[in-house]
Amino acid sequence: MGDGLRERKKIATREALSAAALRLALEHGPDNVRVDDIATAAGVSPRTYNNYFSSREQAIVAAVAADRALRIAAALRARPDAEPLSEAVAEAMAEQYTAEPAGDALALITTSASLRKEFANTVGSIELPLADALAARTGNDDRLATAVLAAAISAAARIAVERWASRSESGLVLVPATPLADLLREALSHLAPAMDALTARAG
Repeated sequence: MGDGLRERKKIATREALSAAALRLALEHGPDNVRVDDIATAAGVSPRTYNNYFSSREQAIVAAVAADRALRIAAALRARPDAEPLSEAVAEAMAEQYTAEPAGDALALITTSASLRKEFANTVGSIELPLADALAARTGNDDRLATAVLAAAISAAARIAVERWASRSESGLVLVPATPLADLLREALSHLAPAMDALTARAG
């Protein structure tokens, strides 16, 4: 089996598992879904499941967060060259969080503490691709600087996601008045000076 075909099969298996996990969680509630159930629904063994996900929460959230890190990096690279870095990063991030999760998936994530935590944790996966995209966009070869800034952007985004998916003290789900994309823009605005300084130090 060629490397390309093998990689496509891995991606297809991961997508099948995450889709099955989300569907079962919506049908039965996330606390009533077992790893064996997800594996069976996806047509694989529990052992195969464990090669892709370490928890049911991770599999459920993957259905709405799949490949977002790479999409954010690609979106940043595609922003207009003349656009200030702070604006480019904010728009690239917001673009990938505008429409997802939605509907039933949104309700599922916001009403489950474990899923909210896992959803927020997915933001951390943007650091490495984002650091590379920052270096490519700015021409700054200071890898420490780009790594630190990518980590700061990831942290700001995680805080925005956590606040967006928060609950009230009474346990009722809060439907955020502010869209997630706007919360991301606001959180990232606090890092604007550092982002624009990275461009100034390039070269």
